[in-house]
Amino acid sequence: MSAELPAWATLIISLLLIVAGFFALTGSLGLIRLNHFYSRIHAPTLANTLSAFCLVVSILIAASFVEHRLVAHSLLVSFFLIITSPVTAMLLMRAAIKRELRRSVETQER
Repeated sequence: MSAELPAWATLIISLLLIVAGFFALTGSLGLIRLNHFYSRIHAPTLANTLSAFCLVVSILIAASFVEHRLVAHSLLVSFFLIITSPVTAMLLMRAAIKRELRRSVETQER
């Protein structure tokens, strides 16, 4: 099943893919360059969420033109990606805070 995409749709899809790649690269560089755990977790979480959103929107546009109808699978994937990434980061940060508190209590008891 081969469908020809209009030029404007191809341009929008291409721009969204470039923006997604930029955000993914920025998040990865933030993970490497930043020195504190909380900074390190924030950069990739935010950037990868934006990257995944741009990628899924481009898939939604392409699939809608190929199928000639709105494809809801991409919307569901986008919804779950946008929710799970920040929630995972929040849980990791809470675990790190509890770990730091436990270590500080142990050092004070000694």
